Amino acid sequence: MAQFSRRGFVTLLGSTALVACTGKSGAEASAEGAVSGQPSLASLAKAKNIKFGSAMAAGQLNNDRYTDIIKRECGIIVAENENKIYVINPQPDVMNFAPGDALVDFAKANDLGMRGHTLIWHHPQWLPKWINEKDWGSAANAEAYLNQYVSAVASRYEPFYSSWDVVNETIDPATGELRETSFSRAMGPEVIDYCFHVAREAAPSAKLAYNDYMDWAPASDKHRAGVLRLVERLVKSGAPIDAVGLQSHSNEDAPAGYTKERARIWKSFCDEIVGMGLDLYITEFDVDDSRMEADITARDTEIAAYTKDYLDLMLSYPQTKDLLIWGMVDSENWLQGFQPREDGLPKRPTVYDADYQPKPMRDAIAAALKAAPQRDAG
Repeated sequence: MAQFSRRGFVTLLGSTALVACTGKSGAEASAEGAVSGQPSLASLAKAKNIKFGSAMAAGQLNNDRYTDIIKRECGIIVAENENKIYVINPQPDVMNFAPGDALVDFAKANDLGMRGHTLIWHHPQWLPKWINEKDWGSAANAEAYLNQYVSAVASRYEPFYSSWDVVNETIDPATGELRETSFSRAMGPEVIDYCFHVAREAAPSAKLAYNDYMDWAPASDKHRAGVLRLVERLVKSGAPIDAVGLQSHSNEDAPAGYTKERARIWKSFCDEIVGMGLDLYITEFDVDDSRMEADITARDTEIAAYTKDYLDLMLSYPQTKDLLIWGMVDSENWLQGFQPREDGLPKRPTVYDADYQPKPMRDAIAAALKAAPQRDAG
């Protein structure tokens, strides 16, 4: 949609442009930003009863520059990979909670909240090899494992985690149907319902979400339709689902591909979700600039304009309660290793650049939060 012109959006940049021009280190610029009295993104979000935060990896705990940004800007974090089944239960007799626990310790020490991602990534590519090869023999055996595993993980972080992505990416975008795993072969589609019920019992204070990466592009038509069918079935069957997580990784044609018509399609999809009585979580926001021009100023300005457009739409819903960025620093973001740019330049998908200096995206997020309507706490 990109309703802002490049020239018009520059008026929003303010302190970011000044900091970026100082030539100082990221740490020095960050310190000056804090002294200048700018409110943190978390405080702007909290004023509207929105939780703002970022993904974080246990390995980043040793990066003081990164943790300084997290502590200053965020009110909540989510483990990037450390709560996933391939980390926790890579072998039948291994339960590895140490990396996730380290993030919890950091969050508690710095008065940060956390949300959980993800109890079951119902996608064979991301399940441990031993689970993919497992013949459960009966539905009861698969249920017994899921009950033990989901209960162990969800209860471990209860009541600290405010929400959980119970199931992640179970819809095949090519068909709109549930992906097949060893669990679904044993239990059928009700495996999804079962995971939600177990999660509710193990973590009664956490909000429970289904999380996926569908978007507004025509190629995602079946994906969106499949997610709506799944969520509607869960609601009607009485599964304890509270929200849908919209990952919000932009597709490769953003921002130019985010037209008014596609924004209308996306709004219609979100309307369907909130019409079922569910909240919306923006769970993994970043912007893939793979196909954007090389010029950094032009890229940053277009990304910021898209960010403001997208967040203005999403935050217009009082049901949008969480806004999570998938990493706060460009060089730490997963997109650097995913489909590199043809020109070989580093991608700029997040809020701070590789020198730990704030970018125009930060101003766009701040502006969207300031403009967002108030909402009930959730």
